[in-house]
Amino acid sequence: MSAGPRIAILIPCFNEAATIEGVISSFRMHLPKAQIIVCDNNSDDGTAEIARRAGADTMREQRQGKGNVIRRMFAEVDADFYVMVDGDGTYDASAAPELIRLLAEGRYDLINAARKPIESSAFRSGHVLGNRLLTGLVGLVFGTMTEDMLSGYKAFSRRFVKTFPTSSSGFEIETEIMIHALDLRVPFCEIEAPYGARPERSASKLRTIRDGFRVLRLIGFLIRQERPLAFFSIVSVVLAAASLYLGLPVVNEFFATGLVPRLPTAVLAASLSVCAALAFVCGIVLDAIVQSRREIKRLHYLLHSAPPIALLSRTGSGPADGLSGPRGRDAD
Repeated sequence: MSAGPRIAILIPCFNEAATIEGVISSFRMHLPKAQIIVCDNNSDDGTAEIARRAGADTMREQRQGKGNVIRRMFAEVDADFYVMVDGDGTYDASAAPELIRLLAEGRYDLINAARKPIESSAFRSGHVLGNRLLTGLVGLVFGTMTEDMLSGYKAFSRRFVKTFPTSSSGFEIETEIMIHALDLRVPFCEIEAPYGARPERSASKLRTIRDGFRVLRLIGFLIRQERPLAFFSIVSVVLAAASLYLGLPVVNEFFATGLVPRLPTAVLAASLSVCAALAFVCGIVLDAIVQSRREIKRLHYLLHSAPPIALLSRTGSGPADGLSGPRGRDAD
């Protein structure tokens, strides 16, 4: 412990030759003792070679997608604190010491750096709208809202990284991280960090509509997986409403005439009502299973010790320039 905490800067990259050297230099200046690791994701512009020349450790992930890269880095990199940041040069490295300082206090396992644009061109209007909608949807379903769920600039404790069951393959990894933290009630906080535009020679890999639908699909999948009672209750209500809509006229006609002239409609209405009941029962059963899984994940998470508060004196003090105070989201 005398050497201080081990800090790893995780930089997933795909064709970032124009910016990666500057990103590495900036983080080395603000966290000189950190290990900087660049994971190349099949770049064909020499990103990995430039990163090595700049002094970073490099690794390669052949399966395409940011989620695959993060899964590989989380599994293979061993440290006390982790900072995840994109290699496109848009995130300000001056925020990193504050992220580490907050982790070293021992109260949080995840720090989210909400983006604060310093240029009008940093955020496209479609990205702003999509981010607000998706962040709001996650906050509505999982109970706590962040300001910028899709930020690619986050810091983690060791126990968060080593107990995070990554399943995403692409840009939806940020959403999965936040939903995992909210569902497991991991203590986290959020600060603001400067966010700039990409350099002219650098092109964004994000596709607003395609990746937005992938994030939305992931949210739907996680709602079904982590909130099955709510999900199947909605399905049950929809089926029951359809059953009543189709069946009430048939019932009224039976009481009035004693006849059931629309037998197929009656059979369909009855089938829908049975399906509604089954959906609700499935929700109850699956919710019990999810509760058990959540308890197991929580116990596994608690097996890893929290960061010692003594590390605080070795990671620097005081907030980084341009940062607001943390907005805490404690576990209980």
